[in-house]
Amino acid sequence: MSSPKDWTDLPERRAFTYDPPNDPLKILHTDDDLLVIDKPSGLLSVPGRDNPDSAQTRLLDLHPESLLVHRLDMATSGLMVFARNKTAQRHLGLQFERRHTTKTYIARVAGHVDGQSGRINQPLIADWPNRPRQMVSWEHGKPSITDWEVIAREETATRLALHPITGRSHQLRVHCWAMGHPILGDRIYAVDVIFNAAPRLQLHAWKLGLRHPRDGSHIHFEAACPF
Repeated sequence: MSSPKDWTDLPERRAFTYDPPNDPLKILHTDDDLLVIDKPSGLLSVPGRDNPDSAQTRLLDLHPESLLVHRLDMATSGLMVFARNKTAQRHLGLQFERRHTTKTYIARVAGHVDGQSGRINQPLIADWPNRPRQMVSWEHGKPSITDWEVIAREETATRLALHPITGRSHQLRVHCWAMGHPILGDRIYAVDVIFNAAPRLQLHAWKLGLRHPRDGSHIHFEAACPF
């Protein structure tokens, strides 16, 4: 693997073909108000301009009443919540908007991260000439905060638990890159040796806590990490 000083170089735009997995959608929980799925890596959360296949469209085939609440990056796997009625959608959407949910992701990043835990506080903004890439901008970026802790250390990588306090686009990917430890398999931010070190983006939405829209009770979900 290349030297850490080279890891925050940004790669040229890589060619991409949308080829989502064909496995049946994995539904982890369903009740009168919400549905929870374990989205696979490589599947869009919502339809793209040229790609109608997505987690949302597949779920609509099974549950036509399902309503979008939030999204995951296409390359990220793990927990997604959908509502089953408009009241639940509003309730759940406000929880995500007001940061009343608790979220934990697992990531495998390049190299050995110093320390056992920390906080990344770097504002993010869209890198418009290079969309969908995001970038750190202290002048124009929106506040973006991620807490992290080490789960395990490997020979050339570190497994982290990531706790996003805010929910910016690509936040976890950019924050790991900016701290000098890009996520393995990252097509957008990782140099070749790190991109090629894994068959997919090593980022998974592992745990999610929120309040049930029916009675306000605390509920928690977990999706086993596939890598």
